[in-house]
Amino acid sequence: MLILTSFLWGSSFPVIKIIVTHVSEYFYVGFRSLLAIIGLSPYVIYCMYTYRGRLSESVRGGLLTGIVYTLGLWLQGWGTRYTSASNSAFITGLNVIFVHLYAGIVAKTYSVNLGLALLLSIAGLYMITIPSTGFNIGDFLVLLGSLMWALQVIFVDKYCHGDPIIFTFFEMMPALTFLAPSLPHALGSINLEITLLFIYLALICGDVAFILQVMGQRQVNPGAAAIVFLLEPVFAAILSRILIGEIMSTLQILGSILILLAILTATYERKYL
Repeated sequence: MLILTSFLWGSSFPVIKIIVTHVSEYFYVGFRSLLAIIGLSPYVIYCMYTYRGRLSESVRGGLLTGIVYTLGLWLQGWGTRYTSASNSAFITGLNVIFVHLYAGIVAKTYSVNLGLALLLSIAGLYMITIPSTGFNIGDFLVLLGSLMWALQVIFVDKYCHGDPIIFTFFEMMPALTFLAPSLPHALGSINLEITLLFIYLALICGDVAFILQVMGQRQVNPGAAAIVFLLEPVFAAILSRILIGEIMSTLQILGSILILLAILTATYERKYL
């Protein structure tokens, strides 16, 4: 489930690249979340009427996770304005370190395998993104965003035992704050093609992927899950090559292999899954 989640998230990158040439990143975040919420609304309305008070944990967990998810999107977008795309991608992927610190210090579920997998995954991430040297305010903002992504994984681990669809619905809610300020400037840029791409991002890369994440993390240690999610840039690079003609270098291929080895290492012992 988590590998499929990573694939769906990775498939979003070439689609996002097309969309943000027509609309602002703020409208993209808000409108994508609005469509995702609409897609889940019939089920949520039914559950709210049928189960009422028994969904409080999924609602609370979804909203809390949605706040850090939205902050992660915002900080990543803001910081990328002031740094390179490669730096942003690499620093965002460093969320795996924060998750591993949580797994080792708080959850106390760490192992030698996870430590080795962490080293392999960071080396692979570096080869895929090839960040430039130097550190600036943009890198710092993206690093704060990376911390938010780590908290998203941790909160999903904490609240994943409720209803995954209710959880996902409320996880999308906080991102609606981006929609209102950007709405008047974006309506003229929406056509049928862009609308269909938005629907794919919202329903498949949003609703389906996040539901799979919640269900998958019920069975997987958050440290191992964070490493599996590093397949996202691997899938993004492969699909960008197929769909929009971007070239995947030999170093990126080697980095992808290291991340695959990291996943095998992290999930080798059943007791750490």
